Amino acid sequence: MSTKVLHLSSFDTSGGAARAAYRIHQGLQKIGIDSEMLVQFRSSNNRTVIAAENKLSTKLRSIADLLIWKVNTPTARLFSPQWFPDAIAAKVAQINPDIINLNWVCNSFLQIETLAKFNKPLIWTLQDMWSFTGGCHYSEGCDRYQSSCGNCPQLHSNQENDLSRWVWQRKVKAWKDLNLTIVAPSIWMADCAKASALFQGLRVEVIPFALDTQRFKPADLRAARDLLNLPQDKQLVLFGAINATGDPRKGFHLLQAALKRLSQDGWGDRIELVIFGSSEPENPIDLGFKAHYLGSLQDDLSLRIAYVAADVMIAPSIEEAFGQTASESLACGTPVVVFNDTGLQDIVDHQENGYTAEHGDTEDLARGIAWVLEDQERHHVLQKNARKKAEQTYALEIQAHQYVNLLTQILKT
Repeated sequence: MSTKVLHLSSFDTSGGAARAAYRIHQGLQKIGIDSEMLVQFRSSNNRTVIAAENKLSTKLRSIADLLIWKVNTPTARLFSPQWFPDAIAAKVAQINPDIINLNWVCNSFLQIETLAKFNKPLIWTLQDMWSFTGGCHYSEGCDRYQSSCGNCPQLHSNQENDLSRWVWQRKVKAWKDLNLTIVAPSIWMADCAKASALFQGLRVEVIPFALDTQRFKPADLRAARDLLNLPQDKQLVLFGAINATGDPRKGFHLLQAALKRLSQDGWGDRIELVIFGSSEPENPIDLGFKAHYLGSLQDDLSLRIAYVAADVMIAPSIEEAFGQTASESLACGTPVVVFNDTGLQDIVDHQENGYTAEHGDTEDLARGIAWVLEDQERHHVLQKNARKKAEQTYALEIQAHQYVNLLTQILKT
């Protein structure tokens, strides 16, 4: 296939959304597709990743968009108006791809109105909900994106014509004639996209995020624990994400409640907690168990060692488009416990490679952790099933071939 694919992403390897986009790019290259990335901020040394503009102009746009958000409300979660013009269309025209794969394009990388200037077929791989909301990245249970936004709870707004309605209307106007196909990484994310007013009638496909199963793979547990200075005689419960303990969406407060229950049930001398993505606070939280804070883990090798060192990974997010920590953990042979009713439900098969607890039910979350850990023979089966699921579902080549099939269909129509 001689098709030239261009991926647009705010970052190439910094953060989970960027890593997902970069892996799509890597997968396509691996099977011989002409693939390039155009990014706002480049971190990798990959020559097929191109920085779109100088850092000063992108930084100024980012600050200006941030001011608009802060003026409307000083306490909102991440909210992106994407208002200021950019020079991306000219750069895309220079590269002249056959098809464009949009990824996470916020942080003022891409103005909403720019998409219509590309005049190319577009695929949008969803890393969060921003593309079909009035500006929020996760709706936090609000369903107003299914109509026209406004009265935005994240903006603490009681007005119909607020910032969220303005952003939503800009999207409606700018995107009405796009040749756009949506790719969601999970069934949950696909259902949200289909329910949105902005994407009504568009084709929505599900292709899970991939990973390199030769980078993320099982290794010796004792050696991993030695490298991280973790105890050999405890069962280790792993939790991690960017801003792991500070982002409510990642569910650390729910994990705290589950750990308290486990402590009351007599697990206090058997379990210790390992946390990455956050540093130890000045005033440590009483979790009922000793906690080891690994700080920020930026590279695949460090993440792999953390997964291998653990007996179970907990990903208690209350909203999640996919959940790459869970798939990475499975690839390393470590079972995972999650809540249902998010994208994580696609990754963890209940009582086959982990445990899927009822959404928000901390008692069931505690039960799931105990169920994974309490039987050594069962734990060994869960480990084998975890690795098998990753190899059969999340390998780069598998995802890449799914994208190629979709690209071929789009370009034939």
